[in-house]
Amino acid sequence: MVKGYINQFESMGNLDGPGTRFVMFMQGCMLRCKYCHNPETFILKRDTEYEYTSDEVVDKVLALKSYYLNGGVTISGGEPLLQIDFIIDVAKKLKKAGLHVAIDTSGAPYDIDNKEFMDKLETLIEYVDLFLVDIKHIDNDKCLELTNFGNKNTLSFIQYLNEKKKSIWIRYVLINGITDKKEDLIETGKFINSIEMIENVDILAYHNMAEAKWAQEGLKYQLTNVAPTSKDEVNKAYQVMFNL
Repeated sequence: MVKGYINQFESMGNLDGPGTRFVMFMQGCMLRCKYCHNPETFILKRDTEYEYTSDEVVDKVLALKSYYLNGGVTISGGEPLLQIDFIIDVAKKLKKAGLHVAIDTSGAPYDIDNKEFMDKLETLIEYVDLFLVDIKHIDNDKCLELTNFGNKNTLSFIQYLNEKKKSIWIRYVLINGITDKKEDLIETGKFINSIEMIENVDILAYHNMAEAKWAQEGLKYQLTNVAPTSKDEVNKAYQVMFNL
C-alpha cells in the first residue's frame, strides 16, 4: 500500500473550503515562498512518525464524519500533488464514504509534458470536488523572486482544471510592496475573469506570524521588515483587481 508523509491534521478547519473541514497538511514542497506559513513542510521525509497509510487517514476522518457532512476534507500542504499516488488513494476512499474532497495546491508540479503525471492527474480529478489554487504572483519573474519558482505551471494548471470543468477557488496573498502593485492586481483580475470555473477568490492579508516557525527550522525569515496587510488594503485590492 502506498504511504504518505503528513505533517499534521486539523480536525475542525473552516478556512480551507466550504463548511467545517478535516484538513491534512502534506509534507514536501518544491516552492520556497518567502511568507510560507508552514516551512516545516518543505522537506518530504522528516521522520517515520509522519508516515501514514490511506486507511489510517480515512479512519481518522470517518471517526468524526458527522462533523463534516456540511463540509468535507481538504488535502493541503506543503504541496499535495508531490504525493499524487497517495492522495489518489485517499480521495477515492473519501468519495466512496460520501465526503466532499478539496485539494489546496500551487499547481507547481503540473507538467503537460510528463505523461505519467498527467495520467495520474486525470485519475485524481475524478475524486476531487474542488481545487483551491494559490496564485503567488501573476508576473513570472516576480513569482520566481518570491517563491523560487515561476508561475507558468500554476496558470496552466488552472486552465487545465477549467477545461475539465472542475470547481476552482483562487487564493492570493496580498503583501505590501510585493503583490500589491496596481498593474499586477489588474493583470491577476484579467486572468481570473478569463476562467469560467473560478467560483471564489480570497485575497488573504499577509502576516508574519510564521516567523517563529522559520527560526525553529533553522531558516532565516526573509520578510521581517514587511508590515502586515490591513483589511482596508485587502478591500482596496479587490476593487482594483476586479474594477469594482
